[in-house]
Amino acid sequence: MDRIPGEVPGEDTATRELRFSLLGPVRAWRGGEPVPAGSPQQRALLALLLLREGRTATAAELIDGVWGEEPPSQALAAIRTYASRLRKALGADVLVSVAGGYAIRPAPGALDLAVAQELTVDADKARAGGDRCAARSLLGKALGLWDGEALASVPGPYAESQRARLEEWRLQLTETRLDLDLEVGCHAEAVSELTALTAAHPLRERLRELLMLALYRCGRQAEALAVYADTRRLLADELGVDPRPELSRLQQRILEADEELARPVEIPAAVAAPPVRPAQLPASVPDFTGRASFVRELGEQLAQAETSVMAVSALAGIGGVGKTTLAVHVAHAARPHFPDGQLYVDLQGAGSRPAEPETVLGAFLRALGTADTAIPDSLDERAALYRSTLDGRRVLVLLDNARDASQVRPLLPGTPGCAALITARTRMVDLAGAHLVDLDVMSPEEALQLFTRIVGEERVAAEREAALDVVGACGFLPLAIRIAAARLASRRTWTVSVLAAKLADERRRLDELQAGDLAVKATFELGYGQLEPAQARAFRLLGLADGPDISLAAAAAVLDLPLYDAEDLLEALVDTSLLESASPGRYRFHDLVRLYARACAERDEQPPEERGAALSRLLDFYLATAAGVYAIERPGDRLVEHLEPTDRAGLAFTDRHTAQDWLYREAGPLLACVRQSSGAGSVRRAVDLLWAALDLGESGANAKEYESTARAVKEAARTHGDERAEGRALLTLADVHHTSGRFEQAELEAEGVIRLASAAGDPLPICWALNARGVVALYQSRHTDGEAHFSLAIEHFRRIEDRPGEASALCNLSRIHLATSRTESAVSLARQGIAVYDGMGNTLRGANARYALGLALTQDGQHEAAAEQLVQALEVFRDSRQRLWEGMSLFRLAEVDLAARQPAPAAAKAEQALSLLRGIGGEWRRGNVLTVLGTALHEVGQQGRARVCWEEALAIFEDSNAAEATGVRRLLAPPVVA
Repeated sequence: MDRIPGEVPGEDTATRELRFSLLGPVRAWRGGEPVPAGSPQQRALLALLLLREGRTATAAELIDGVWGEEPPSQALAAIRTYASRLRKALGADVLVSVAGGYAIRPAPGALDLAVAQELTVDADKARAGGDRCAARSLLGKALGLWDGEALASVPGPYAESQRARLEEWRLQLTETRLDLDLEVGCHAEAVSELTALTAAHPLRERLRELLMLALYRCGRQAEALAVYADTRRLLADELGVDPRPELSRLQQRILEADEELARPVEIPAAVAAPPVRPAQLPASVPDFTGRASFVRELGEQLAQAETSVMAVSALAGIGGVGKTTLAVHVAHAARPHFPDGQLYVDLQGAGSRPAEPETVLGAFLRALGTADTAIPDSLDERAALYRSTLDGRRVLVLLDNARDASQVRPLLPGTPGCAALITARTRMVDLAGAHLVDLDVMSPEEALQLFTRIVGEERVAAEREAALDVVGACGFLPLAIRIAAARLASRRTWTVSVLAAKLADERRRLDELQAGDLAVKATFELGYGQLEPAQARAFRLLGLADGPDISLAAAAAVLDLPLYDAEDLLEALVDTSLLESASPGRYRFHDLVRLYARACAERDEQPPEERGAALSRLLDFYLATAAGVYAIERPGDRLVEHLEPTDRAGLAFTDRHTAQDWLYREAGPLLACVRQSSGAGSVRRAVDLLWAALDLGESGANAKEYESTARAVKEAARTHGDERAEGRALLTLADVHHTSGRFEQAELEAEGVIRLASAAGDPLPICWALNARGVVALYQSRHTDGEAHFSLAIEHFRRIEDRPGEASALCNLSRIHLATSRTESAVSLARQGIAVYDGMGNTLRGANARYALGLALTQDGQHEAAAEQLVQALEVFRDSRQRLWEGMSLFRLAEVDLAARQPAPAAAKAEQALSLLRGIGGEWRRGNVLTVLGTALHEVGQQGRARVCWEEALAIFEDSNAAEATGVRRLLAPPVVA
């Protein structure tokens, strides 16, 4: 069904009013169903009436707008006929006759043009108010209402003039939105769109100005200057004028490398109110640092008590995170709202003997002026008298270090004008009406600022990097930072580097973080001592797993428990603040808490073998699940049959998108598990997990982490003398090097795979190593070697009956045939690969095959068929999050556009490819894309920028001795004058 202007997803279409579209084909809908708009002239009449925005158009105006100066003899009768038909279709209350003319009065929000105008006005207001992100979003929505050319296929002079007006308005909105893109820092994303727009509108200087700025902010200064040179030449040739002053000033600022030009617009942050000192609260620390958003949030909550019911805020967080410090600071700042006093008590909830509520109430009543003889004995009576005493007063009660909600309920004032501020390690989800705040560690900037305030600016400034290492080792936990800073401040002979070195040893770190009566370990011990046995076991075992966080399913594997039982334990640990809930179903430790949990595991876990068993269960879970993801992503692939067996089942997925989501979401914990599983009994499973998760490396999403993990597991396998594991680890490294464009290293690793796998009797890695060597030879233009490697790979794949592997080698062999001018056989080989993959339903590998076929068809001159294959491949790669191959498909589509003499879309696609390949794919691939981009730019008249692209490509190819350098030199050579 066509898009309906103003449509709200999920809205019941039957309840919608009549809607109209002008920003595209002229159309109407009622209740989601299209309303016939009639002949082209009838649509012209409808468009004219809608563009009048409810004003009446006379018959003469309508005739002139539909036919111009030469109307037919029966024009008036035709107008009346068209109006009658429209009235029947739309309703008499919509199209009305007024004084010999006609008018259409659509309901508010029913015309896409009116909606776009309203969105634009709102965007202008948001921008004027400093909210650039909102303005950008609103303009994006307005531009999204266009569905191609406005008033498409509507005849008549009026429609023609309005079409031009609306197109100009659309361009102005696009320029404004692109301007906002640059203001909020989205310059990299804007380059591709600006490249296409400047090619389509070469004389529009504002677009050129925005392109220069976007390129400059992307670090592409030479290209930015080349855009100016191209613009100056074009304006001189076409119009005989110079660029406008704004463009010239921008060029000068780029030449001067103006630092301000490189920065997006910054939006100043609000400044928190300064603290004030109340009478009964503990003193606020003089070096209170950061926490501006929490100070503001809690301050606003406490301020509400002045005009509404009692405000209750409860801060939760791990020991040492600074709950009391923040609460005292906020309470001081809130003193003007509570002129009748502030009460404070340490409830000692983390200790073995928490304060009794009736004892606290007795102290509060005395502080409020109640005589000892008037204080009743029972808890209920004291609580009632306490609330009566506070009635009509405005008092703030700070309940520090609470154990649970039952301890604090009797201590709440309960009357308007009063407020309670509570700190606890336990999240008080059962405290009705409380505003809950989870306090996290400091940001790195805040942590360094706190450290500097205690140690001194001079010592920290001299060793800033070491200071960053110290606060990082402290996990940005305020208590740990205070202890470390206090130790350094009291030892004038120590440097910051000495302290950093002491904290670098994880096994000694908690012991180093103690000074006087302050100790991080002792703080954690209080929380651990309150756990029930099952909770304590979960705390210990979960702390053993490396990685940034852990999912519920992975945690259940570690604990060897059903999912629901594991969730109960994890949520209990979250409530005690010993564990954090990173997001629904995901959990993480603070770094220092993890170290403490591991120390507890070494000390308390019995039998000791359970520690290794827990990590083994986690490895089995990841391997089994990753194998399932690989199988659903690549149906028919034989790899899963060659992986190490597991004792534990993994997760099962019903569709590939859910499987992909799991893999990329688990990337950090999964790779950490591989690195951690380096023992002799686990290294084979660790290597196989890495192989099954190869999408993490190939997609570019986690390429660096994947590579470092592959190197670590290779060294572990070599240490244990495990040739099978080492060979497979080398294969993952070969794939990483090939993906990154390091072809010589990929060749060396592939040779090692063949040697080790042959010795270990491991056939599958040999097949893929031969395939990899063939790919390297192809890229290095060693076509004879490449054909030999691919032919041998096909033979080996057939020997183990691996049809998908054989198809891969066939498609790669197609590339060799193509490079050696055997186009017909190249097409045939690629089609054979597609047939194999399609027969198995292997969509992802089928995309690789279609990519190869697209190249062959391009060289054969079948441009439309080539584009069709490459677009299909592009859609699959994009859907599968294969950013490298998404970029390469766009690059190949740009080549097709060039071959079909369509340079403007070629330039846009090449720019998109360049953006996608940023940081992945290696310099050789980037050089190829730059070459095509330069050619496309040259053909749309941007010769200066084209030359910059070619020069950069040539430098890349010369640096790697690539054969492509010769072709780029020819492009850069001056034209021969006959």
